[in-house]
Amino acid sequence: MERRTLVFFHAHPDDESIATGGTMIKAADAGHRVVLVVGTRGENGEVEEGFLGPDEPLWQRRVQETHAAAAVLGARRVEFLDYVDSGMIGTPENEHPESFWQADVEEAARRLADILVEERADVLSIYDENGVYGHPDHIQVHRVGARAGELAGTARVFMSTVDKDRMMRLMKEASESGDLELPGDLDAEEFELGVPAERITTRIDVTDVCDRKRRAMAAHASQISETSFFLAMKSEHFQAAFGEEAYIFCGPPDRAPADGLLEGL
Repeated sequence: MERRTLVFFHAHPDDESIATGGTMIKAADAGHRVVLVVGTRGENGEVEEGFLGPDEPLWQRRVQETHAAAAVLGARRVEFLDYVDSGMIGTPENEHPESFWQADVEEAARRLADILVEERADVLSIYDENGVYGHPDHIQVHRVGARAGELAGTARVFMSTVDKDRMMRLMKEASESGDLELPGDLDAEEFELGVPAERITTRIDVTDVCDRKRRAMAAHASQISETSFFLAMKSEHFQAAFGEEAYIFCGPPDRAPADGLLEGL
């Protein structure tokens, strides 16, 4: 089997484990080269008081966590584009001139394209047009990633997303059964995560590597504690929620790989 190179582009540390961790593991297990590129170091994430050491900046811890998670996921290379975490729309951080949201798309795309060319990337994973859930840095990943793929001539570009219909169904079932307590701020009626099922072109079953995906998430302890919604789930609930990773192929729908980013390469 010929080895291929897959580059996964994400906005912040921990996004890679949550959104595409299973795909990364399966690609690495199959002998392919997996590269992780992160737009920011997650400087503006929330962290519990006392978690960090004296004078320890959050970004430094999150970089360490990213490398630890990457080792679990099988990534052979980790790069940061050196932009600052933008925070949410309407916050002062979002207006910071060095934030990812304020970055010139062409310049940022060139930084990513240089890595794609150096790696001779066969596949690039970015986010959907709304950044999966509307975070400005995630939207910027889509814009920058799509342009970088063009500049580098990357053969295949996929948009990581979430099947909104599937997730709504799982949430409804969990609510009705009372078997899983959902976060109090998660309003199903205003759920804006992902896209309708009909837009999904590629689904990857990662249930067989969910234990490792979960370990990669746990490596981001500053953001995902042992008592968090993600890690406090029973194994079967975690598999139901995170055992499928969904993508939209950026190309003719009739040429979209049905069950894997590597099919047909």
